[in-house]
Amino acid sequence: MNDASDARWFGTALGAALLELEQRVLAEALGDVFGFELLQLGCWGAGADLCAGARTQHHRCLAPDASGPGAIRADFAALPIATASVEAVLLPHTLEYAPHPHELLREVERVLVGEGHLLVCGFNPWGPWGLRHVLSRGRFPPPASRLLGENRLRDWLRLLGFEVVDARRYLFVPPSSQPLAMRGRRWLEQHGPRFLSPLAGAYLVKARKRVRALTPLRPAWQRARVVVGGLAEPTSRNAA
Repeated sequence: MNDASDARWFGTALGAALLELEQRVLAEALGDVFGFELLQLGCWGAGADLCAGARTQHHRCLAPDASGPGAIRADFAALPIATASVEAVLLPHTLEYAPHPHELLREVERVLVGEGHLLVCGFNPWGPWGLRHVLSRGRFPPPASRLLGENRLRDWLRLLGFEVVDARRYLFVPPSSQPLAMRGRRWLEQHGPRFLSPLAGAYLVKARKRVRALTPLRPAWQRARVVVGGLAEPTSRNAA
């Protein structure tokens, strides 16, 4: 990511509107996320606090270019985090510019505790924002080098043992900073999910890491003997 160009873009009317909307969407989605630690992977929004709505005791930001109090600088493909030690992970458009998104998701699965939450924000490749991304040859929005569809993300998560528990589509304002395009954005965000869902510019997927419980098998010598007519069926040892 180019910090200077990203900061300038988030300073535009369009970038600021996107950031304000995503802070509100994430505050709602994180309202039932509890625990000790929430890890945000990837810097998004020029220092914006995207985790303010979480009920976890702590939250930290980890990225190759992370800075500020509590920030951790590290590579996405090898997180310096203990296995099964984090209750929640937030990926704010991180898969769209991470060098190896599959490896990042595998690392996320490793560090999450059982039943831990993963929240992923992504731009919709099939909406107006995705169309502008194609027409601008990947230079819009500035941080995104590729767009990942919601269905494809769901497939990846399913293979890693996650269960999608919630999903929301948002960002119905056209991808333009012109005053005409910015008018009525609150009405669009309020009614867009009902009438314009396929045209949403972005989506939020919330998933839970499932842990399959194993049922131990009892040894044969511990199994109860079959009861026949109210009496235990004789074994070969006492049949004589």
